[in-house]
Amino acid sequence: LANLLQNTVRYTPDGGRVVVSGEARPGSVLVGVANTGEPIPEADLAHLFERFYRVEKSRDRASGGAGIGLAIVKQLVEASGGRVGVESSAAGTRFWFSLPG
Repeated sequence: LANLLQNTVRYTPDGGRVVVSGEARPGSVLVGVANTGEPIPEADLAHLFERFYRVEKSRDRASGGAGIGLAIVKQLVEASGGRVGVESSAAGTRFWFSLPG
């Protein structure tokens, strides 16, 4: 959750919004972290949880992290029996994960 929050805040423009949500579902809990920043290109969405992948190729570790945070998020969530995903459009971007309840 901390990594998703850090990324969401980092990529939210001044005056933008960050929304954290939680929902109890039968047998699981769903947590979402969303912002009103620029959309992530469709071609990049499928790769976001890969190690060392960066949407902005011009960023380096000093200006954009090591590119492993989302891979770690995915590994931890899946090791706990959950799932993780992302949706992005002109309205904003939403990362989510679900864990068994």
